[in-house]
Amino acid sequence: MIAARELRKEYGEFVAVEGSSFSVAKGEVFGVIGPNGAGKTTTLKMLAGLLEPTSGTATVAGFDAQNTEMRSRLGFLPEESPLYEEMTALSYLQFFADLYDVPTAVAQERIHETLDELGLDHRERQIGDMSKGMKRKVAIARSLINDPEVLIYDEPASGLDPLTTNYIIDFTAQLAADGKTIIFSAHNLFHVESICDRVAIMHNGAIIANGDLDTLQEEYGTTRYRVYTTVEVPNSVQENGQYCRTVESMSAVERTREAAEQAGGVVTDIRTDESSLEDVFLNIAEAEAKQ
Repeated sequence: MIAARELRKEYGEFVAVEGSSFSVAKGEVFGVIGPNGAGKTTTLKMLAGLLEPTSGTATVAGFDAQNTEMRSRLGFLPEESPLYEEMTALSYLQFFADLYDVPTAVAQERIHETLDELGLDHRERQIGDMSKGMKRKVAIARSLINDPEVLIYDEPASGLDPLTTNYIIDFTAQLAADGKTIIFSAHNLFHVESICDRVAIMHNGAIIANGDLDTLQEEYGTTRYRVYTTVEVPNSVQENGQYCRTVESMSAVERTREAAEQAGGVVTDIRTDESSLEDVFLNIAEAEAKQ
């Protein structure tokens, strides 16, 4: 559905994206993460056909990203998305429906259905009088007006309050459940972790890790075990009337059990803590910085 092969983008002597390759299957949610300046937005704009690669290829829904036929199959939501503020939400969305040659009756049904799902009630209000969250919902509705197969969302909830943010993240997850193919970029890695099937991590214009969350966790993350005992053992701390020792292997768990029994106690609980996507990202970034 989406494929990037050795994508490269140069601005003079500056290389914004260097040799990026990845693919996204139909119905998959693919995350692109990295620090500011990593090349995420440049990569997404090349996929959306807004920037021409210096070299390499990008295809979306079977079309080269520079082919105008691709646009009818794509919904793109940039991080900054200026709207026509003198229009109402309804007139704005109908305007874009006309650009895509969506029949009026179909467009009206699609507009109201999408705004219902997004919880946007003030549809006759001028966009300039709307809150930032309401404007973002209008922009999301615009990205869906042509019923695209593929969605590219760059920071869809950037700068929004927590309630609106959660609403938009949940809505994006529902789009994925409905079969849309989505590329999703966000600085909040909890949101990426909650909805993405696979993730590419970018740094200095290059993809330095790529895979499903379990694979990235296994390769770059850590697993710790919190062992709770009825008696104090070496390196344990008191916690809620028990003692807790944190270790990093099952052999260390077994040694903790033996130590507890020797002290006349027992193990009451073992809890597993795995690295979050943020932990994995920081581990990879730190390793990259040392090279």
